[in-house]
Amino acid sequence: MITKQDLGSFVLGGNVFGWTVDRDAGFQILDAFVERGGRMIDTADGYAGGESETILGEWLASRGGRDGVLIATKVGKWSQHRGLAAANIEAAIETSLRRLRTDHVDLYYAHEDDLEVDQLAYITAFDALVRDGKVRTLGASNFSAPRLTSALELARAHGLHAFAVSQDHWNLVERGFEKTLLPVIEREGLKELPYFALASGFLTGKYRQGHATESARAGRAAKYLDDPRNVKLLAALDELAETHRVSLAAIALAWLRAHAVVAAPIASARTLEQLDALFESATVRLAPAEVARLSTITA
Repeated sequence: MITKQDLGSFVLGGNVFGWTVDRDAGFQILDAFVERGGRMIDTADGYAGGESETILGEWLASRGGRDGVLIATKVGKWSQHRGLAAANIEAAIETSLRRLRTDHVDLYYAHEDDLEVDQLAYITAFDALVRDGKVRTLGASNFSAPRLTSALELARAHGLHAFAVSQDHWNLVERGFEKTLLPVIEREGLKELPYFALASGFLTGKYRQGHATESARAGRAAKYLDDPRNVKLLAALDELAETHRVSLAAIALAWLRAHAVVAAPIASARTLEQLDALFESATVRLAPAEVARLSTITA
């Protein structure tokens, strides 16, 4: 079972590898991540059409460091392995293991729910992967609260390995999770690993009114400026970043970590400088009043 202590202050997102980060730059980032004590790397079969897993696998093979890191990947959303039919799950894990050049993954997610497949059937298929030693821990991503609940109940009723981790869209400007999935996560004792923890870069502070920023995510991130609350949030982040003498990204990640259900937020880095800001977040512990201040702005 993966513990909070296993993960460190953040999980490195592998979605950029093969997309905005090429192989050589990816190796540099991965090397620096591990050298500084990073533990888990998160990817998916469909990231960059499989290239993310391929780059990660080549790095693992070249460094011989498989036992020093935890690897998470996913199945269900990629067009080449769409859905959660048992046969597809079995084929997808074999494909991922080949690309990752490993005999197991530490955390395997259903990347999204599949309403077309009997839920007990796919839970049984995931359970088989754990029993076969190909997967250590199971996770669910992007599930609705009722479907996550029923998945957990079915696993318990049939003595099957259940989802122990949930990965969902949650950050200071995306708060819907708190009204839907959070009560289930808390009640069931799951660990939450939020993705888009920095809101596509918006919470780094690089997107401001009147300033154009070149980025593959600029369109999505810049839209947050249309909401006056988010502009007010940036001002508050600026003040807290100055108080703690850290980056805005460090404050945003610290806000997530202040929630008991969060094992570690997931964040990606395209450069070593961006990686510095992510590690900087480990030094920050927000006071309850600071957490409340940020929470109130975008509640």
